[in-house]
Amino acid sequence: MPHNYMISPHQNRYRWVMLGLTWLLYSMFGLVAYSLAPLVTPIMRDLNISYTQMGIIAGSWPLSYIFISVIAGALTDKLGARISLLAGAVIMGLSMVLRFSADGFVGMFLAVALYGVGGPLISIGCPKVISTWFVGKSRGMAVGIYMTGPRVGGIFALALTNSLVMPLAGFSWRHTFLWYGLVTFAVALLWVSLARETKSPAFSGGDRFGSIFARLMKIRNVQIVLTMGLLSFATMHGFLNWLPKILENRGLSPELAGIMAAVPTLASIPATLIIPRLVPPGLRGRSILLLAVLTALTLFVVVNASGVLLYVGLVVFGFAMMSFLPMLLLILMDMPEVGSKYMGSAAGMFFCVAEVGGFAGPMVMGALVDLTSSFLAGTAVLASMNLVTLAMTFLLKMEPSKD
Repeated sequence: MPHNYMISPHQNRYRWVMLGLTWLLYSMFGLVAYSLAPLVTPIMRDLNISYTQMGIIAGSWPLSYIFISVIAGALTDKLGARISLLAGAVIMGLSMVLRFSADGFVGMFLAVALYGVGGPLISIGCPKVISTWFVGKSRGMAVGIYMTGPRVGGIFALALTNSLVMPLAGFSWRHTFLWYGLVTFAVALLWVSLARETKSPAFSGGDRFGSIFARLMKIRNVQIVLTMGLLSFATMHGFLNWLPKILENRGLSPELAGIMAAVPTLASIPATLIIPRLVPPGLRGRSILLLAVLTALTLFVVVNASGVLLYVGLVVFGFAMMSFLPMLLLILMDMPEVGSKYMGSAAGMFFCVAEVGGFAGPMVMGALVDLTSSFLAGTAVLASMNLVTLAMTFLLKMEPSKD
């Protein structure tokens, strides 16, 4: 069947193939996103860069997200998910390959920042696929399933980069990045070979990009969700990017620190499968309140505890923190003013704003370590952001889906 053949959404069995392909692409997103953290120590040593510079590098791709996401969202609505996701995967692979040849702070910054050009096309294109192929209760289930993709990719990167991939790559972080890039290219080839486009409401002649964004930004729930996204991404990126180093400073070996740093991502898999499916639309705001409380508390547990309490803190942190994204995206999808027609544009706005936090979080953490020689101050800043999220949940007005 030709790839441009238009089929009716929500009814065809091929939606499960599309869900599987979407999961694979998003798993590559997670692999690339988390591949830097386990290699911080050898990269800092070989490139002779400081904690602050490493924090800026870790935050460079969220910085790119800020400028690319809105454009990527509009293009995804205009061109369709198949082309957009292919372009995103190819650019992510290039980012990994270019890290192989980085010879200093600037080279590594630019290579990692390139991921922020391809990443938005993936993170925006994936919910676009779900919103056009799934409706009703199956939508929450599909969101939960595809959201496990980056978790699995992240677990692989955190747990196995130092213990498995680095030895296979001759203990070279450069060759490790190269192999990850080749795997990403292979998944891109699989996507373009099997993915199909489907009918979804298209832009009309009066749907100019600027007017769409202006109209969406006037919606109070959109404003609240965007702000929550900023705060949650600051916490997630700020803490997880430094987690292996936090654990190494506690005396763990790089291999064990990488495995331990994967625990939150592992814990997030059942969370993303269960919470989006089971929480009714009207209770999503209250569920986010609970997630914010748990996240703020477990941040301090992870930084200060040891033994069994440390494991418990890592598990609860992953279960709570990593559940924010699917819940916030579901709230956007189910807004009558958004739906599948404008989901690309809405997701573009979301990731544009959220990645301001994604950029600032790692940078602030690194800078505060240079100033205080401790991760405690940065942890306190991230915890306070979750208290703000908690307060904002009382402003959300939840409505059932009309898509």
